[in-house]
Amino acid sequence: MTNTHWRNRIASLPFPAATVYRSVMRTVWTMAFVAAAALSFCFPDFIVFRFTQAAIWAITLIGLVILCGVSGQFSFAQAALFGIGGYSAAILVNHTPFSIYLGLPAAMLMGFAAGYGLGRIAGSHSLWTQALVTYAFAIAFPQFLRWRLIEGITGGVGGLYLDFPTPPVEFLSDDRWRFMMTLGLLGAGLWFAYNLIDSRSGRALLATRDHDLAASVQGIRVVQVRAAASGIAGAYIAIAGCLSAYQYGFVGPTGYTFGLSIQMLFGLVIGGMHSPGGAVLGGLILQFLPDVTAGLGKGLSGLLYAVMLLAAIVVLPEGLAGLSQRLLRHFRPRIADAEASGLRGTRP
Repeated sequence: MTNTHWRNRIASLPFPAATVYRSVMRTVWTMAFVAAAALSFCFPDFIVFRFTQAAIWAITLIGLVILCGVSGQFSFAQAALFGIGGYSAAILVNHTPFSIYLGLPAAMLMGFAAGYGLGRIAGSHSLWTQALVTYAFAIAFPQFLRWRLIEGITGGVGGLYLDFPTPPVEFLSDDRWRFMMTLGLLGAGLWFAYNLIDSRSGRALLATRDHDLAASVQGIRVVQVRAAASGIAGAYIAIAGCLSAYQYGFVGPTGYTFGLSIQMLFGLVIGGMHSPGGAVLGGLILQFLPDVTAGLGKGLSGLLYAVMLLAAIVVLPEGLAGLSQRLLRHFRPRIADAEASGLRGTRP
């Protein structure tokens, strides 16, 4: 059962019970973000740095959830879109007098434009054609950065460096300030994604995913809707790439290879491609799973990745988010019964 079906069943509950459920989930998410922000002061900067990277992964995967899970498209271009975000910030810092913080809106606009363009080209074609078009884009992007005509702007093979400014308050270290900023953007991204999926535009995306011909008959402009979804996904991924450039202080062609696209798809499948919440789980897996595999040696780490990917597809086709949703469904009847009992108790 997909996240959409699960949400529809929640919506079919008696209105007070559904309202209670949504209120509880909003409270849980809010408490989780507040706790994460507070706990960042309890860990050393190195640990905070790593959780910041996990949040950056999560923002990337939210974009892929919208692109692949909600609109039903496929992409290998995420590494290139990630690089577009990183280079937007780096070029802004190195070649203009503007603030480094303007790299975020610049990355969002550039990522949306690139994603929308890819969606317009590939959105009307099959998944195989989408895979080939985005694969070509992903392969060409690192070579484009080395092109002699623009290497004065991109830095060529050597890439570009950028220095993140000092925090606005003294009690925040550089790593904690980046974590707070990334955490805030992750929260905003989750809020937007959930509202998009529940909106009329989200229903149009789901219709194009489930049956594009039927969606077209109903008056939905399939190519335009898919292009918009691709643009939104590109904006998410580019923002994550910009935050990653802030995190490491460097961008270079070797950081945005095709292998990065595969790594992101791995996180999407493990976390769950139908749920923005699954993107958070996928981000944690992408960041901390290598610690587990490192003990097995470099030769076996790739094998473990492959085994886990196959296991996720066979055992958990909806990812960790789907598993958590199945567990939560056991509590749903209790919520409805408790609400019904409360209503009966208030009757005169």
